[in-house]
Amino acid sequence: MRICLAYAIINTQRVFLLYGVNEMDCKTKIKELRESTGMNRKEFCKYFQIPYRTVTEWELDNRHAPEYVLRLLEYYIQNEGLAKKKVTDECLELEERGGLHEEN
Repeated sequence: MRICLAYAIINTQRVFLLYGVNEMDCKTKIKELRESTGMNRKEFCKYFQIPYRTVTEWELDNRHAPEYVLRLLEYYIQNEGLAKKKVTDECLELEERGGLHEEN
């Protein structure tokens, strides 16, 4: 019985690792997704019709969003063009155009 239980726990952990998201990552992932849109929490909640309190609880790590919700949000944000460019990408573009340089 102990061997079967240990095997089940290991397999469960592998499933989480395959998807790359587990409960420990929920706080980081939801905040990362929201910030990638350039929306504040209130705008994000209104746009996706998720209660403000729910997103707040996810971001405070008091509750955990289901894995499928995180995947669906990420998919929607990417495919609907809601993701803004990251700061590092913008800096690289400016540098390529000669907009970022140190003056001596």
